[in-house]
Amino acid sequence: MKLINIGFGSMVSAERLIAVIAPDSAPIKRIIQDVRDRGQLVDASYGRKTRAVVITDSGHVFLSALTPEAIASRAEEKIDMTAGGEADGAE
Repeated sequence: MKLINIGFGSMVSAERLIAVIAPDSAPIKRIIQDVRDRGQLVDASYGRKTRAVVITDSGHVFLSALTPEAIASRAEEKIDMTAGGEADGAE
């Protein structure tokens, strides 16, 4: 299982990841409220401003203080490492 750091030591499974999006639009705010009501919201922002919403295939939603770009970059690094990229430090 590959884990992606979404900030402050919190991790999300890369295989379960569906989307990483900004929390600014009204539809995303509605999704967050619906998931909160269902008890499937995980606030991993630790009291800081939410900059990214991570949606998983299990229906859980994670709030992160990192930007969507930062999380996507970390996810791409994991993909490169599993594809035989620079995982061993040599080319």
